[in-house]
Amino acid sequence: MGDSAKAEKTKAKAPKKSWFDGLKSEFHKIIWPDKTELGKETLAVAVVSILLGVLIAVVDFVVQYGIDFLVK
Repeated sequence: MGDSAKAEKTKAKAPKKSWFDGLKSEFHKIIWPDKTELGKETLAVAVVSILLGVLIAVVDFVVQYGIDFLVK
């Protein structure tokens, strides 16, 4: 056996406990938004979604009108 084969054989997987501990420590690093910040971000997403929906509807109407004009 070559050295690389021996090294791969001797590698041990990390135990699940250490993986969960790492996950837990990463979750503690997250900065969660407070209620006012969450409300502002939710309102921003809703407004942008509505505006984008209206924009897509207008473009769809214009394209449909143009195709109908060309076909008839």
